[in-house]
Amino acid sequence: METTKIALFKGREIRKTIHNNEWWFVVNDVVGALTDTPNVKDYIRKMRIRDKEIGKGWGQIVTPLSIETTGGKQDLNCANTEGVFRIIQSIPSPKAEPFKRWLAKVGYERVQEIEDPELATKRTRALYKAKGYPDDWIEKRMRGIAIREELTDEWKERGAQEKKDYEILTAEISKATFGVTPSQYKKIKSLKRENLRDHMDDLELIFSMLGERATTEIHRTENSRGMPKLKSDSKAGGAIAGGARKKLEKRLGKSIVSKENYIEKPQEMSGRQAGNKLSSGKN
Repeated sequence: METTKIALFKGREIRKTIHNNEWWFVVNDVVGALTDTPNVKDYIRKMRIRDKEIGKGWGQIVTPLSIETTGGKQDLNCANTEGVFRIIQSIPSPKAEPFKRWLAKVGYERVQEIEDPELATKRTRALYKAKGYPDDWIEKRMRGIAIREELTDEWKERGAQEKKDYEILTAEISKATFGVTPSQYKKIKSLKRENLRDHMDDLELIFSMLGERATTEIHRTENSRGMPKLKSDSKAGGAIAGGARKKLEKRLGKSIVSKENYIEKPQEMSGRQAGNKLSSGKN
């Protein structure tokens, strides 16, 4: 099973996934970390034109792999350590040497994780801790990651194949749970490329987990197969969480869907922010 992890290089997020028992890194994240360019896609296009050898061998250097995103798993261009070293050669950056050392360290950590899988979980916890998240939030986030992985495994086994399938199913759960799709939710929180769930508070995470866990159980109980059935199950699972959310909102007199995020005030998100108003048309 492929799993997506987030590593940090000089404060920049680098997504990575296990493929053929080694780490593969999202190329766009690597180039962005090394160049600080605002348009990574355009930089890579120009790099491939400038370096004709890397342009000709691009298909051998990068491989599209399934990467977890806020919209579900998507195929993104990734490269292993050897491929990343080749890309670094085409980027005149003072960050190149520190990045090479960082890659070596990450590779060594992968060997350790193979011998002791609990280390991967510990490192993810440490990453969130270093970014300023409180311990109780981290516990919920880690559980949410596990629940999400179980669900996407079920989708894969039951007929979801294309990245668009995962986006559709995730959107169904989100709409039924919160009244908004993940892309709409990100706009509410003023997010761009950031991971939506890394900017949810306790209750948002809890209802996300409920919707996804309910969907998983429905799939298993009804032995669901094919996208139409998976889609209806996802809507039903999300509706279970959505019903609970609406009851709590009515009791509290405020919305669970929060505009707050961790970008500016990571230490203030351990509890619900007072005064959240019910967004028009979002319940």
